[in-house]
Amino acid sequence: MTDSADLALTHRLADQADQIARRYFRAPDLGAEDKRDGSPVTEADREIERALRASVRMEHPSDAFVGEEFGAHGRGSRRWIIDAIDGTASFIAGEPEWSTLIALEEHGVVTLGMVSAPALGRRWWAVPGNGAWTGPCPSDPSAPPHRLTLTTGGEAKDAAIGIWPPPPRLSETERAAAARLVASTATVLPALDWSTVDTTAPPPSKPSTGSGTCHGALLVATGKVDAFLLLGAGPWDIAAVIPIVEEAGGTFSDLSGQRRTDTGAALFARPGLHHQLLNATESPN
Repeated sequence: MTDSADLALTHRLADQADQIARRYFRAPDLGAEDKRDGSPVTEADREIERALRASVRMEHPSDAFVGEEFGAHGRGSRRWIIDAIDGTASFIAGEPEWSTLIALEEHGVVTLGMVSAPALGRRWWAVPGNGAWTGPCPSDPSAPPHRLTLTTGGEAKDAAIGIWPPPPRLSETERAAAARLVASTATVLPALDWSTVDTTAPPPSKPSTGSGTCHGALLVATGKVDAFLLLGAGPWDIAAVIPIVEEAGGTFSDLSGQRRTDTGAALFARPGLHHQLLNATESPN
């Protein structure tokens, strides 16, 4: 299982990623381009993933590694799951809400998660059984980390939820599930008609924009929304935030109710809300 040495290594990996990202952030030429799926990528994404892969290989040569940009390498019971820059579009736009996501999975279970957002000067992390924490980055001995603790969420009909990405980027099945969830709750961010595709509307902002966090699941972990649904995601989008939300007292599953990171869907919620929201996404047929 994860020990203090793994957590210390993860902080060092985050420091390394922060240093590289700061060098590129708001630079005149980021080397940005679109990938096959239409999502943006920069030289910063690639350099961070290569650097973290090399650092993990040096510390733990037998550990496997998977990243968004260069895929999976190695086999073993331990696997590092990395998103070099989550929120690349914000990074390119010079907006501060982007982060590096780092997770360690052991025997198929995520045992460590960290989100580092250097432009916000903030970091979040968790190891199962040891709580979820947030603190400044780089770390400041005079500012000890703060433990995240959630209260019970109440009823779904009163809940405020976030959903991402917007309808044009979802399949028909995903839009239908999102629309059913919206119909069963009080407030949704962004405030869109999730049942249709409006190609004439300007691109909406992520639910986290202006919130002080940079990933929708952190909105749940920090109590800013009651639930967050992420669709069409890769393991690197999901793994790091699972222990953070769960150690804060929240819950996680895909839309079938399983604790999996490979189905493309992730529902995070306050305690007491998860099953209500999961039931709301189900097709009536």
